[in-house]
Amino acid sequence: MNSPVRLFATLPAAETRSKDKQQSLEAAVVRREGVGKPVREVQVSGVAEVSCPADRATVRVSVSSSKESVNEVTNSISRRLEYILQTIRQHGVRDEDISVRRYLHRDADTFSMDAEIIVTFSEFEKMEQMCSILLDKLGKSVHVGAPHFFHSAACLSQLRLRACVSAVENAKQKASRISQLMGESLGSPLLVREEETKEWRSEEEEAAGGEHDPTPPLPHIPTATASSHVSLSFSFRDKSKKKL
Repeated sequence: MNSPVRLFATLPAAETRSKDKQQSLEAAVVRREGVGKPVREVQVSGVAEVSCPADRATVRVSVSSSKESVNEVTNSISRRLEYILQTIRQHGVRDEDISVRRYLHRDADTFSMDAEIIVTFSEFEKMEQMCSILLDKLGKSVHVGAPHFFHSAACLSQLRLRACVSAVENAKQKASRISQLMGESLGSPLLVREEETKEWRSEEEEAAGGEHDPTPPLPHIPTATASSHVSLSFSFRDKSKKKL
């Protein structure tokens, strides 16, 4: 039969590189009666939040042309697409991160073609360099859209893992402090359980400045945050055992 002794304490939050948020703890020191010697343990909880900015961005590059024949409009678009694709690849973008679409239509005696390239970047500096080159070399014949930032699946998976690990580290630190206060020595973990996990993204912020501010806002880079709540149980080392 268990005879738990409830202990409530608030310890200062541990500083971590990810700026995890640690909350107050509830710990229970439990004495389990068994067939052999009673097992003494401490039960603690840990909470952590970890945030990270978007790690991917897509840019839409479009060109259009109107000619009197299909061949002329096709050649005009093809030349510019070839230059755009060459510039994109020179900035380390893989073919699987590039998609191309073309649309040919006729208006009376004129043939028009619209084409767009959607590029996914993982290095934002190279994205900015590519956009500058295209705007400089192609001028008004090309339209470069504003980047759209997002989180990749791998980034979100790593974010959840970091939150859980940080929460476990916080809980273990609490258990160690409690064992010191009670004059005990912390033993092996008996149970590690993730009680709850949450994930959310920041809302797009409103542009700073007044209504007549001529400066356009910079593209918003969203932030994702993951939180984890874990429960841990640790045994206390048996003091009766003598070191050999």
